[in-house]
Formats: sequence, C-alpha cells, structure tokens
Amino acid sequence: MVKQTAGRDSLGEFAPKFAELNDDVLFGEVWSREDKLSLRDRSLVTICVFMGKGMIDSSLKYHIMNAKKNGITKNEMAEIITHAAFYAGWPNAWAVFNLAKEVYADDENTQEEHGGMFGMGEPNTNFAQYFIGNSYLKPLAKTENMSIANVTFEPECRNNWHIHHASQGGGQILICVEGEGWYQEEGKPAQSLKPGDVVTIPANVKHWHGAKKDSWFSHLAVEVPGENTSNEWCEPVNDEEYNKLV
Repeated sequence: MVKQTAGRDSLGEFAPKFAELNDDVLFGEVWSREDKLSLRDRSLVTICVFMGKGMIDSSLKYHIMNAKKNGITKNEMAEIITHAAFYAGWPNAWAVFNLAKEVYADDENTQEEHGGMFGMGEPNTNFAQYFIGNSYLKPLAKTENMSIANVTFEPECRNNWHIHHASQGGGQILICVEGEGWYQEEGKPAQSLKPGDVVTIPANVKHWHGAKKDSWFSHLAVEVPGENTSNEWCEPVNDEEYNKLV
C-alpha cells in the first residue's frame, strides 16, 4: 500500500488530527486490511457508496483511478455503474460514467487489459476442455526443448488436475505476472499466488492452478526440458473443492 499524504498536504497545518485520521487510519489501517477484504473489493464498495450519496467530484475520480489500479477493468466498471444505477439513481450514473470514461480513456482494447506486460493473447480453445471457465494463451518463445507462454485465467477459471510426466527432468515453472490465483499439489494445501511469486512444479506430481474467485490471474508457464515428457489431464477441480479456498 502506498502511504497516503493527501490529508497532511492539504490540511496538515489547519486540521492536523483530521489529516492524521485520513492518511493513517482511513487510507492506512482500513485500506491495508487485505486479509479481510481485497483492495479490488474495497474500491468497488467505495465507488458504489460515493455514487449512492451523489458525491460525484474529484475524490470519486481518484477512487475510480484507484479501482483501475486494483484490477477493475473498463467492462467491469461499466457493469458496476449500470447495476448501481437502479439503486443510486440514473442522473448519478450518468455523472459517474463521465468520470469513468476519462479514467479508462486510453484502454482501447479491453481484451488486452489483462495478462500483465505480456498481454492476454487469444482464447485458449485447444485446451478449453481441460479448463473450467475461460482462459487465454499468448505463446512467447519456443525451442526444440522448451516453451514459454503467458496463460491468463478469468475469475474462477482453473485448469483440471494434471501431471507433467517425465522419466528424467521435466516439470514446469510458473512465474506469476498479474492478479491473484491458486496453486495446489495433491495432498497439500492450496498456495495463494500474487505477481512475483514463482512455483517450481516437479515432474510426475498431480496439481492444478488458476484464478481466485474475484480476480483475473496471469502466469508465465515455462516447460522444463526432460526425457519422455508428456502431459496427463485428470478430473476437474469441482466447485465444492474450489469454494473451500479462502
């Protein structure tokens, strides 16, 4: 979380206690409680409250910008405002849409909003039968012995349990580049993943990976060279298993 200084910058001398509460409590302690509610969800709630109260000003624009940083896409923002319009009022929705259009003005291609610096790629149709939900694939490099591709999962999307077989070497490396996801090996607890996390998957180990419920997720998939390599797809990760993850 970036340390907030707006209160002290604007009101530090005039109202130091208010500035302290704004910077250290509201934007410090409250917004930093990601174990209770994700930044993305906090942004969504805040925008709806501002819209409901008719507070359509520069502070709302700031929160829309913050929402974009926290992973809310242009399409999702449009749906949030449309949904809230029936409760917060049609004129309020028009006003919020005008602010949102400014914030998302340079997002010309919504398909490329995910995938991190590598981009989202194309629908992963060749392997769709092994995924619950929609995934996208962008091949990045390929040699005779290895390949690297960026795989993007929509929220709740995950691949089936599977095994990277090899008689020697082999396996896979995941490098997380955007959003939040899960990785789990058979018989072990699921591991939460964020950008910068690296997972080394040994050969011959049954596992799965995918996005969390409320987040898109992208990782580089690096195929590790080995002998007699093959991939075995197994059963899906059903909703009961998946919904237990928190």
